[in-house]
Amino acid sequence: MEIWSDVVCPWCYIGKRRFEAALARFEHADEVEVRWRSYELDPQAPQRRSGTMGEHIAAKYGMRVDQANERLEQMNRLAAAEGLVYDLAHTQGGNTFDAHRLAHLGWTKDADTGVAIEEALFRTYFTELKPIGDHDVLTEAGVGVGLSRQEVAEVLASGRFADDVRHDEREAAALGCTGVPFFVIDRGLAVPGAQDPDVFLATLRRARERSSPSPDAGNACTDGACAV
Repeated sequence: MEIWSDVVCPWCYIGKRRFEAALARFEHADEVEVRWRSYELDPQAPQRRSGTMGEHIAAKYGMRVDQANERLEQMNRLAAAEGLVYDLAHTQGGNTFDAHRLAHLGWTKDADTGVAIEEALFRTYFTELKPIGDHDVLTEAGVGVGLSRQEVAEVLASGRFADDVRHDEREAAALGCTGVPFFVIDRGLAVPGAQDPDVFLATLRRARERSSPSPDAGNACTDGACAV
């Protein structure tokens, strides 16, 4: 399972929780290898965005600030239903390129560290309300999941993993991804958006059936099992 996301995408953190709920119910969860991929919602964002999130949303979508803040509150409530603590009006947005580079460092260690750094980055932004583009903030997130402070500092001070981030983004475009979260199993089944856990569970089961055809199935596709 490959998951394209951005660490400032509120639906991505919700999607993570919903996918995890589905995976906990999946009969063959031990066979699932999860890999998170990079996707920048706003590659041109400044290192640290000025103004409030309500003001940013209002300007972006042409609405009043109070209307934007109400939308943010609605998203806070949706997140709370998944056990997440959001305070979107007080998040400190900014460019996420370095956060994605840090995530790639985590994945070079092992899958557990990779998943842990993704969780840490989401929590840092949405719950701890820290500026996601700040190198000191990113350093603490990395050290918190067991990464070397020195190696994290070296990565953030260099261009290391930049090509990996760009590669993920090119792969997303090639797969038809136009928004996140975007879940892809074996490059054959795609689930766009933060779907209900039942949708993820059904897709996992379907992927398992595709990878384990019955002896008499031959090369035939049955019950739409080969459709993306």
